[in-house]
Amino acid sequence: MDETDRQLISALRHDGRASVSDLATLLSLSRATVRARLDRLRQSGEVVGYTVVLRQDTARDPVRALMMIGIEGRGTDRVIRLLSGLPQVRGLHSTNGRWDVIAELGTDTLEALDDVLSRIRKIDGVTQSETSLLLATRKSAL
Repeated sequence: MDETDRQLISALRHDGRASVSDLATLLSLSRATVRARLDRLRQSGEVVGYTVVLRQDTARDPVRALMMIGIEGRGTDRVIRLLSGLPQVRGLHSTNGRWDVIAELGTDTLEALDDVLSRIRKIDGVTQSETSLLLATRKSAL
């Protein structure tokens, strides 16, 4: 994949319904070149599909946060199992460095976020945490 492919993918991430003509104009390429690159990206498996993002998808979690969690000893697997059972936990990531796990959280209200933060901090084995609210999404993988 070269820089032109990356620009093409970036344009598609911005507008997955953009026409080949619009993409060609945006990237200063011919339509045949854009079509050939799209075909090659699909055939190679780099592009596996297209999706629609609905307004309700972006409004699902008006309050979002990342919680960095420190875990005592060898309790990581048990803590991750317990975290996985909380509906407000949208994603879990193991990491290196100061924190053992990063949890992506999503709730309807700040009060609900406060409640889930409290519940997580009370899990046996969780020794420390730090939480950052997500204020705005500047770029998403969607």
